[in-house]
Amino acid sequence: MSDSPQFLSGSEIRQKFLNFYAQRQHKVLPSASLVPEDPTVLLTIAGMLPFKPIFLGQRQPEVPRATTSQKCIRTNDIENVGRTARHHTFFEMLGNFSFGDYFKEQAIAWAWELSTQVFALPPECLIVSVFTEDDEAFAIWRDQIGIEPHRIQRMGAEDNFWASGPTGPCGPCSEIYYDFHPERGDKNIDLEDDTRFIEFYNLVFMQYNRDAQGNLTPLQNKNIDTGMGLERMAQILQKVPNNYETDLIFPIIEAAATIAGIDYAKSNEKTKTSLKVIGDHVRSVIHMIADGIRASNIGRGYVLRRLIRRVVRHGRLIGIYAGEVANGVFTPHVAQKAIALSESVYPNVREQEEVIKADLEREESQFLKTLERGEKLLTEILASKPKQISGKDAFTLYDTYGFPLELTQEIAQEQELSVDIAGFEAEMTAQRERAREAHETIDLTVQGSLDQLAEHIHGTEFLGYTQPQSAAKVEALLVDGKSVESASTGTQVQVILDQTPFYAESGGQIGDRGYLSGDTVLVRIEDVKKESDFFVHFGQIERDTLQIGMPISAQIDRACRRRTQANHTATHLLQAALKKIVDPSISQAGSLVSFDRLRFDFNCPRALNTQELEAIEEQVNSWISEAHTADVAVMPIAEAKAKGAIAMFGEKYGREVRVIDFPGVSMELCGGTHVSNTAEIGVFKIISETGIASGIRRLEAVAGPAVLDYLNVRDKVVKELSDRFKAKPEELPERINSLQNELKASQKQLETLKQELALAKSDQLLAQAESVGEFKVLVASMENIDPDALKTAAERLQQKLGESAVVLGSTPAEGKVSLVAAFSPKVHKEKKLQAGKFIGAIAKICGGGGGGRPNLAQAGGRDASKLGEALESAKSQLLESLQ
Repeated sequence: MSDSPQFLSGSEIRQKFLNFYAQRQHKVLPSASLVPEDPTVLLTIAGMLPFKPIFLGQRQPEVPRATTSQKCIRTNDIENVGRTARHHTFFEMLGNFSFGDYFKEQAIAWAWELSTQVFALPPECLIVSVFTEDDEAFAIWRDQIGIEPHRIQRMGAEDNFWASGPTGPCGPCSEIYYDFHPERGDKNIDLEDDTRFIEFYNLVFMQYNRDAQGNLTPLQNKNIDTGMGLERMAQILQKVPNNYETDLIFPIIEAAATIAGIDYAKSNEKTKTSLKVIGDHVRSVIHMIADGIRASNIGRGYVLRRLIRRVVRHGRLIGIYAGEVANGVFTPHVAQKAIALSESVYPNVREQEEVIKADLEREESQFLKTLERGEKLLTEILASKPKQISGKDAFTLYDTYGFPLELTQEIAQEQELSVDIAGFEAEMTAQRERAREAHETIDLTVQGSLDQLAEHIHGTEFLGYTQPQSAAKVEALLVDGKSVESASTGTQVQVILDQTPFYAESGGQIGDRGYLSGDTVLVRIEDVKKESDFFVHFGQIERDTLQIGMPISAQIDRACRRRTQANHTATHLLQAALKKIVDPSISQAGSLVSFDRLRFDFNCPRALNTQELEAIEEQVNSWISEAHTADVAVMPIAEAKAKGAIAMFGEKYGREVRVIDFPGVSMELCGGTHVSNTAEIGVFKIISETGIASGIRRLEAVAGPAVLDYLNVRDKVVKELSDRFKAKPEELPERINSLQNELKASQKQLETLKQELALAKSDQLLAQAESVGEFKVLVASMENIDPDALKTAAERLQQKLGESAVVLGSTPAEGKVSLVAAFSPKVHKEKKLQAGKFIGAIAKICGGGGGGRPNLAQAGGRDASKLGEALESAKSQLLESLQ
């Protein structure tokens, strides 16, 4: 047997992999952002995702060979994190890629050389799998590499055939597994036994195209896509029992254990699982925040928030409580260790350190309050004395309030109750399926027939920075997503040209409008979108017939373009003003630039005050009046950043970037259209400032001609109000304030009259009270009495009756039921009847609930038809209980 593999750190493994392929003419490319270009996935979930347009044939590769270490996040198996040896949400995928260059034979040879010579893995510890029908790969492994046939496992399509989707590029896979126990022999090898085998290198041979009928045809250019899990290789080479105990993650685990005051090595499995979850999830969240993602309740922001909350609740499980750590939160302290481990490879985590820690502190603090509400909900569930806590309730506590199932079970056991685990798992499975279906697959198909067209046409050349009109040729024509040769008047079409002056929606700026025209044909273009290198013009044929190959004239709507230019440049000035006036660390979190307005989202933990908004607006208008000239240049991205150009986190940039510089004011990387001088904007006006998510604010504004539209609408409204209230515009605020005060006074008088009416009606009910021993019981319905008046009436009746129990019901509005219970001291002290619990149970008859103090409580319901039944039940229970 060969010597065991040499210990290598995670950083050494990464560098050796990249160096190996760099020496074999592969271009080393940086990791792409976790925010992908691909709209079909929320996050970058695979090493090949950044190369999707190349594999589709939509974009020409800049190099024939590439190698990367790509940061990835997957959450579809989040419940396995910490429980298995190698499931993660965050992981690094080492990959080598060939774009129509080398193929199967060379990929296999290099994979074996890297594994056995560079990483020194003993050949007798390696097992290989191939697709059942891939005789070619089998033969290469057997004849050229020299692996014995019984150590080459043939596996089915589920394990060893990769497909981009129902249609599109696909091909067989071959995987290399490491055997932790070669002494068990070669008989009955089961690669599914993860206690013995770990798959660490996957080679995908992208050689076919699958059509809609399922037929496979060889691709003209065959591609190689491989992936080696960095964490898995680290586990092998560092000789640790799982990925978590490698130097990539374990220092984070130790940081959390230190805060909790525990020793990982001496902890039980439950505690170790929580520490592993913290170690894994903290890696995810620092990179997500560094790439511009902010916690929210939608999309990738929800994924981030869920991960942070899991960190917090697992911290609670291992004994980390708010009062025991600085500032009442622990996640920023653990994040510091994760940042230190990552900064040499991903410097943006250190650059964004303060943002990361601030976001974590805010999210943890808010979640602790949510967790307290979850504890309150569980208390209410237990108060209803269920026979079992339902799976749905347990899942609501878990998913909405972040309440650990284990904690729910523990509290339930104290109450001698069980939890419906099967129901909980059913709810969990349903959520997982929804997540998988929505976000966890890479779809390499695009709208219509672009994947087939990509093999025959070139990308669209954009001329619109300098030319509002240009000659062009129709390269492709689609109707309802299907390629056609021609289309006639009235047809909605998607048109691809060889070159175009139309800007395609990108970077927050909407696409241009305009016309395509020929000798007799006219097409009105309403929108333009970009699909990889193709500009897709969406429009309707107004006249005659449009055909593929037809020469046409493409002309944008110049008035619309001027509006977007003004709004886009104003967005840059707005960001510069925010950084100057509010906080230099402010960064863009999203934007929209349209013809009639602009929207700018930015990270900020608080609302802007009136003085700040006024100062920002004044500063932007000052820059506009100063007439700053734009300096537009294309340069290497490193040079642009060195000059101080602002890049948006999560945005994709090539090796060369376009820089929009208004010297002394703003410098940003941007592919959008802009004014040549700030004076062309004219004027800028902020419309609103709101919060859209935790830590994210939104400013909406108008600039240029759109300001006049905005002011015209406002002017019309002011004139109408002036006519209606017979007041001058400057008198309107005082007039409206006066009317509001009059309305409040009238409403107060109305409430007083309602209560007086209720009291008058209630006095008539005194005669209906029934005596039960020393107590009196009064249960009655009072029509059309609102809840406050009903409560006042119940209190008054109870006081007049002395030792008594009063229950009143009303239907204050259609579909609503109001109930009140007022009990004297002896009723709830001697007879142990509590108004809150009593009326809450009665309200359930009407499809509602409620509660309150032992002597006075209110409840509500939704089924007014059951009010009579509810009051009868209340009366019979009181008469029986007070005997």
